[in-house]
Amino acid sequence: MYQRILVTTDGSTLSKKAVRSAIDLAAATGASLVALNVVPRYPMSYFEGGVSISTEDVSRIEKKWADDGQAIVDAVETNALDAGVKVKAVIARSDLVAEAIMATAKKHKCDLIVMASHGRKGIKRLLLGSETQHVLTHSSVPVLVLR
Repeated sequence: MYQRILVTTDGSTLSKKAVRSAIDLAAATGASLVALNVVPRYPMSYFEGGVSISTEDVSRIEKKWADDGQAIVDAVETNALDAGVKVKAVIARSDLVAEAIMATAKKHKCDLIVMASHGRKGIKRLLLGSETQHVLTHSSVPVLVLR
């Protein structure tokens, strides 16, 4: 059925449920898993008043975010291996989360993307946006959304 499943995670309780489901699905179908955490880049603005941040501080903050993201996917890797599922832990550095998810799915030749959704509706969805909705509407790979 599936050969390679991409599961996205930010370490939240909701995404942990998606990870558990993805591991179970991979185990049931004999698929391998790609665990992805998208790490943002540090926002740089030249119009934020008099506060300037040194290049070293930006590098330090971005490294901390990457280390935290790696710890998240490493935990997924441990859980998947315990379940007998072959897994690859990946972080992507991008401010465009949905685009990074789709690019990673393409790069690793995934045939399913598993991700969580908060299920926001109305004004909250409009104001907060939805990375899941963006992936759903633009991905050429099937997407399984869990709440």
